[in-house]
Amino acid sequence: MSDEKKTKETHPKTIDPAAIEMLKVAESEGISTAFSRVDEIRPCPIGQSGSCCKHCFMGPCRFTKEGSRGICGATVDTVVARNLARAVAAGTSAHSDHGRDVALMLRAVAKGEVKGYKIKDEDKLKAVAGYLHVSTEGRSKEEIALDVANIALSNFGRQEGQLDYIDRATGKRQELWKNLDITPRGIDREVVEMMHRTSIGVDQDPEHILLHALKTSLGNGWGGSMLATDMQDILFGTPRGRTGKVNLGVLKEDEVNVVVHGHEPLLSEAIVAAASDPEMIKEAQAKGAKGINLAGICCTSNEILMRHGIPPAGNFLHQELAILTGAVDAFVVDVQCIFEALADVSSHYHTRLISTSPKAKISAAEYIPLDEHAPIESAKKIIQVAIDAYPKRKTTHIPKSYSDLVAGFSHEYIKYMLGGQYRATFRPLNDAVISGRLRGLAAVVGCNNPRVTQDEGHNYVVKELIKNDVLVVQTGCGAIANAKYGLLIPEALEFAGPGLREICEAVGIPPVLHVGSCVDNSRILTILTEVIEEGGLGEDIDDLPAVGIAPEWMSEKALAIASYCCGSGAYVLFGVGSPVKGSAKVEEILTKGWEETVGGKLEFEPDPAKIVEKALAHIQAKRAALGLSEYKPGKYARAEASQVFETPHHPGTPHQ
Repeated sequence: MSDEKKTKETHPKTIDPAAIEMLKVAESEGISTAFSRVDEIRPCPIGQSGSCCKHCFMGPCRFTKEGSRGICGATVDTVVARNLARAVAAGTSAHSDHGRDVALMLRAVAKGEVKGYKIKDEDKLKAVAGYLHVSTEGRSKEEIALDVANIALSNFGRQEGQLDYIDRATGKRQELWKNLDITPRGIDREVVEMMHRTSIGVDQDPEHILLHALKTSLGNGWGGSMLATDMQDILFGTPRGRTGKVNLGVLKEDEVNVVVHGHEPLLSEAIVAAASDPEMIKEAQAKGAKGINLAGICCTSNEILMRHGIPPAGNFLHQELAILTGAVDAFVVDVQCIFEALADVSSHYHTRLISTSPKAKISAAEYIPLDEHAPIESAKKIIQVAIDAYPKRKTTHIPKSYSDLVAGFSHEYIKYMLGGQYRATFRPLNDAVISGRLRGLAAVVGCNNPRVTQDEGHNYVVKELIKNDVLVVQTGCGAIANAKYGLLIPEALEFAGPGLREICEAVGIPPVLHVGSCVDNSRILTILTEVIEEGGLGEDIDDLPAVGIAPEWMSEKALAIASYCCGSGAYVLFGVGSPVKGSAKVEEILTKGWEETVGGKLEFEPDPAKIVEKALAHIQAKRAALGLSEYKPGKYARAEASQVFETPHHPGTPHQ
């Protein structure tokens, strides 16, 4: 057997019919994708386990034998801890830099320097002003917003004290962080210190290194990400429940198709406006198109889905597949999770690949930067490029597959659904858990990874959890994954246990709630904290019968999210494999050590069935510790699924 054959991945590539269809197109046309490249590139087992140090040029030092040391004398435990900590710092940087850009935009809007953008949610602005101790009495929304933006920006470079949003955590959690000295001071300061500590010859104690990794990540969850979410709501509106569609079938044969991909909504919001501009539509019609169709990939897609109902064409691993349809006229990217291979794939078609961020130059792409003072004009330039490309289309191959979904579950909207306009509250949710109607809560989030079957882990874990009466919230590519299989609509109640079904029908929600993009994992922190403050389920997040799961993770951002969730008291399970398996000591620190110290823990479990087993066991243990009513799903009746939201098509029916 050849070496090439030995490296082949043996698992199915995907469970998505649209992806399967497009992979056949890629194979027939000889075009490389992530699904094929994963067969050709064998991961280094030493690096994969975290046991390779390349932090100086005496190495790289590879740890292959028990008891071996690096040239500087570093142990494998120290090296594995440093590698994980650096990944957490990188993930924190990505999400928090996103938040910084949103704060700068909010400041510019407040000063009247931006044409086309305004403050859309004044109620959210006032709520955030309250968190930041900004006076609102007798002041204009622009004056309030300017103070909010300036204080938000000060959180990035702060050198002493603590982040402003730390006050939003429970009192018990704040006291714990203070006693452990892991309350983040400034977002940037903790990232820089993490990089310093993990340089050659600095911090050499694995437990100490990982404690600061927690501190760094908390600056993400309770800083950069939470600020980004709140300020995006202020600028673009707080999401509310809305229906939409998902998968490659949302692309249209007879319209100009523009696909946006990345993570920041600063330009995509303008593209939404430009795509519906009557003059731009006339331009498209003059080229023979019926109109302009906008779709998304990844978390930029989630942002405009949550606020406008713009359909996702797919998640992370769909980015190349969308271009393979031959129907995408412009593929527009900003930052994060963007394949460099998009340039090669688009070169086989008429598709114009457009980069928009000064932070993310792509050599073979056209560069149309976001003009922060005139974003709508930047968006119109991009739409015009797509319109001009439309007549150059050749053969197209758009899969018929798409599904319906319901999105827009901000924590404010969940409270509204649970309690109504004038008494929004988490009380019904708490009571459902206390009574045993709901066994517990789970957040199933994160990426796709071609090392495992696309969407299979997300789909299996979520179906098993809702079957066992666990209410699930999802963000990011995980939310898009399960939307493709009809799990984010009321009809998904056919998969739910009787207790969960009863609650969802009474409230009018699906059993799986789409709460946003990657940075919106901070919404989950808010939800869990408010559940605690509602009463009856303990004093802090580590008391809750709740888990966090990332079945198909791949990104440093995922490790940063996991760490801030653990630091906030959550049990987090990751699939695929472990980046720390080279050190039994580090694995013990992340599980037993963190659980004893901060109440949360991080565990890597590649088997989805075992993930579910461990998640349910944890939920049961927390229920028992709280002395809650025994979970007895059989005592609840099974009713018919209610049609709460407008869902005109059954999942999988062809797009009309």
